[in-house]
Amino acid sequence: MLAIRLLERLRDAGIERHLVLSRWATRTLLHETSCSVEGVQRLATRSYQPADQGAPISSGSFLSAGMVVVPCSMKTLASIAHGHGDNLIHRTADVMLKERRKLVLVVREAPLNDIHLENMLKLSRMGAVIFPPVMGFYHRPANLDELVDHTVVRILDQFGVHVDSSKRWDGVMGAGEETVTSDT
Repeated sequence: MLAIRLLERLRDAGIERHLVLSRWATRTLLHETSCSVEGVQRLATRSYQPADQGAPISSGSFLSAGMVVVPCSMKTLASIAHGHGDNLIHRTADVMLKERRKLVLVVREAPLNDIHLENMLKLSRMGAVIFPPVMGFYHRPANLDELVDHTVVRILDQFGVHVDSSKRWDGVMGAGEETVTSDT
């Protein structure tokens, strides 16, 4: 759902979108949503096959603001962290790192083991943004769509893309909420 909503928001903002769906992303898409692969591909400006290592996005000469991997499996995270570019997703992420462009990895796993955490730390030190899709409730979401929108807006913020969105934190407590203070 996050990837689909991200593509929709980018499209609505008039931003070019390049899409690579891995075999497992395709399977997850079909299992977790009512969307078709073709429908999701239509949300992109251009779509590539994971084995197409000659795609324009695999080159540092292809100009982009960056890349979002959503969802980012621990296998993909490990491949990126260790420079194992055996598909277009891994290769393009490697290009983002070498060109010092924004790379946002929306990691999907819980709980995390030491290997996951070490790979995340390694990539964070290289400049990648590790972005677990943690739910926020201060905007009092009424449904799943509002939770998804909130996360997608936060991902877009990483690229300086600001869209009309769900409520942002303004520091004002909602009605009926107490402010907790310390006596120290």
